[in-house]
Amino acid sequence: MSSSNPGNNLDFADGVPLDQLRDGQPLQGKVRGDDAILVRRGDEFFAIGSSCTHYGGALAEGLIVGDEVRCPLHHACFSLRTGEALRAPAFDAVPCWRVEKAADRVFVREKLDTPKRTAAGPSSIVIVGGGAAGLAAADMLRREGYEGRITMVSADRHAPYDRPNASKDYLSGHAPEEYMSLRQPEYYKERRINLILGARVSRIHTGEKRVELEDGSMHVFEALLLATGADPVKLEIPGADASQVHYLRTYEDSRALIAKASSAKRVIVAGASFIGLEVAASLRARGLAVDVVAPEQQPLERVLGPQMGTFIRGLHEENGVSFHLGDTIARVDGAKVILESGATLESDFLILGVGVRPSIKLAEDAGLKIDRGVLVNEYLETSSPGIFAAGDIARWPDPHTGENIRVEHWVVAERQGQTAAQNMLGLRRPYDAVPFFWTEQFGVSIRYVGHAERWDAIEIEGDLSAKDCAVRYKRAGKTLAVATISRDLESLRAEAAMEGA
Repeated sequence: MSSSNPGNNLDFADGVPLDQLRDGQPLQGKVRGDDAILVRRGDEFFAIGSSCTHYGGALAEGLIVGDEVRCPLHHACFSLRTGEALRAPAFDAVPCWRVEKAADRVFVREKLDTPKRTAAGPSSIVIVGGGAAGLAAADMLRREGYEGRITMVSADRHAPYDRPNASKDYLSGHAPEEYMSLRQPEYYKERRINLILGARVSRIHTGEKRVELEDGSMHVFEALLLATGADPVKLEIPGADASQVHYLRTYEDSRALIAKASSAKRVIVAGASFIGLEVAASLRARGLAVDVVAPEQQPLERVLGPQMGTFIRGLHEENGVSFHLGDTIARVDGAKVILESGATLESDFLILGVGVRPSIKLAEDAGLKIDRGVLVNEYLETSSPGIFAAGDIARWPDPHTGENIRVEHWVVAERQGQTAAQNMLGLRRPYDAVPFFWTEQFGVSIRYVGHAERWDAIEIEGDLSAKDCAVRYKRAGKTLAVATISRDLESLRAEAAMEGA
């Protein structure tokens, strides 16, 4: 529900008339100088900080669900009772105050401490992967009060970073280097997380409960999380040398593209995937001429349908991107790129964004059950007890579609990491969150909740051309997913409705 604006200049410490508080509608104000929202739920009243700790979204513009508030930007969720961040992409709590009702006024009193928890659990936990799921799991383990040994092994040489920014704001030049790190170096020391960078696990010894690294070192575990992510699909392009072909998956990949773009004038993006189109938009922002070559008839048609695909194509074309659809790259001859259709383009380098494959070899070699990903149960536990999987590799039983699904989304990976961590501690929390992702291209944000691999009807409410709409993907009359533009609150409501379905 949208915020109530009359409270913007209120100091809640001075008291708020009861008749200004409508059930489930946040009131924006302050508590002795700190920005806050005041929320009524029946006969209970809550006061917490008003800015999401992920990207600073205005919680007053979010949705109240039970005793939670959900951020309109990227659907982080906070407890009204404690201020705790209940669901990614936010990790950190917001301030929380004690609220007191006296006669016909409500007063916000002293700030409350975040509750401390203690949790028994395995003597040691190893996390393989330093991406979204891995960091979220380590963070949740400590938040739940786990005191045992945590070892995180990451093939990346950088500590966990904001991967979505690698193709969005950082690549476009709108976010500085310091924005990329998800946590500062001291965080790992303070939380006693043994972060091993630039290292790969070569084998899992399931019987002995050990992981072996490529350098021969061993790390024992009582519980193990596999969060190895996905690798880009690589193509052999006749005539192209290694210096001409780039992929975007890591921070280093993004930095390499920025360096390449600094002296380039033209680039070809092969593939009209989300990554490919975000890269196209980002490099246009840097002034490069961009050609997108893809076999589809419309960009993202398979995921978002023809209407949204047509809109996205128009958005890019309005900003100078040229499309060559229904076509692929046949060969490269120096700076000339020849397409299968016979058309010839000029390009200083190529970026391939034709999809990713889950990195499951480690799990396969360990004998875990595989089905186009690592099969897990509702608690994200694999076929081997004590070994969990999360993120791009996990194929889980989705209660909303009734199918086993695997999703390559950042927020899904973080939320799965959090749930897997809780279940490694024996809390038995089923993973039932509705999938969510967002993309931003040329200043237009598209939010998507749910999961629709197939649909038999698309319903559009509003006006796509005006960048104000909700697009519903249905099968047999059931809404499986909703994409929105400029309707953040509607996206939150769709997510909540799917949770209750």
